[in-house]
Amino acid sequence: MRFTVPAVRYGLPLLLTVVGVYLLETKTDKWGGLGVMLVGTAVIVLMLNVLFRLSIRSNDERSREEDARRYYDEHGRWPEGYR
Repeated sequence: MRFTVPAVRYGLPLLLTVVGVYLLETKTDKWGGLGVMLVGTAVIVLMLNVLFRLSIRSNDERSREEDARRYYDEHGRWPEGYR
């Protein structure tokens, strides 16, 4: 599992980009379109990974804020070190 996530997150877009650029550089009309699609797909995979990670980070921040508000309700002050 530790290898699978980075392989999909970074290895798959890298592989798609390398193969796509190779197909573009062969300068054949037959494979050039496929190369463009592979590079575009690599960008989409990277963007999906970025958006997923931002979503996870947002949920973590929301949970921390809920905990801080609960602490405030109980003690009447914000917790130490809460930013």
